Amino acid sequence: MLSRTADSLYWAGRYIERADYLARILEATLRLAAIPTKQGTESSIWAASLATSGCPLLPNSDLTDPQDIRDYLAFSPDNPSSIHCCLTMARTNARSVRTALTVELWETINGAWNRLQELDMPLRGDELLEFLQWVKGVTLGVEGATSRTMLRNDAYWFLRLGAAVERADNTARLLDVKYHLLLPEGERVGGQFDYFQWTTLLREVSALTAYRWVYRDDVKPWHVADLMILNRQMPRSLASCQATIVRYLDRLAADYDNRGPAQRLASAQMKHFEGAKMDTIFQSGLHEYIQSYLAENRRLGEAIHQQYLS
Repeated sequence: MLSRTADSLYWAGRYIERADYLARILEATLRLAAIPTKQGTESSIWAASLATSGCPLLPNSDLTDPQDIRDYLAFSPDNPSSIHCCLTMARTNARSVRTALTVELWETINGAWNRLQELDMPLRGDELLEFLQWVKGVTLGVEGATSRTMLRNDAYWFLRLGAAVERADNTARLLDVKYHLLLPEGERVGGQFDYFQWTTLLREVSALTAYRWVYRDDVKPWHVADLMILNRQMPRSLASCQATIVRYLDRLAADYDNRGPAQRLASAQMKHFEGAKMDTIFQSGLHEYIQSYLAENRRLGEAIHQQYLS
């Protein structure tokens, strides 16, 4: 496969996953902002959502108003990681490798882009919530079409690899911001607002039911962190995403009969989860642990790019 074809497939997967993630952030933030709390809390919640997104900020930009942040994350053409730009770039990348995709997958991505062009933006109130639900539905449609119709060959591995790398990065950012930034000043750790935030985080990644099945307990931060970091049964956990990355890279190594730096780096990162305990992670610092993982994930992305995409 040509490197430019692999690059387009890889980034189509990443952009679709990123659009889904931003939709989940916005939906959760709208829920949190609707809770009556102390003055100034709404602004801090929206500032946290901006930090969680990982979106680049324009020079001299002053995004403090909740509505401005909402529009920047969802619709802004100046934000290359806005939902609108992500879906557009996913379609652009998919179009450039149209022959590598099945009809069903292409129609799902292209249909989402066509629908996007028909929307009158920006959206407000219930229209925005409906839009966010639609974006999440698009992601499910792409995953379903990919899983049910594509051959298990290098095109499939690159598409799914991009999604897995992006999902790992997003999960780490989400957990780090909740733990490190989100609880407003004056609110009690373990209080009602703190409990609602952790519950909302679980809803944000469709994991609230899974949490109840696994722990059969009230929502507690250390259990949430365990589910989102170490539990391999949880598809959005860091351990699960890393195992998926290793599996797809191993498939590519087998297809091309060559293991390189990307495979070695991914396998080394996977070893960090073997035998890991949340008590040890909390004692050494959850924020530091997640920042270290994010740095490793960036290095892995660079290794994948150098080995396959350039």
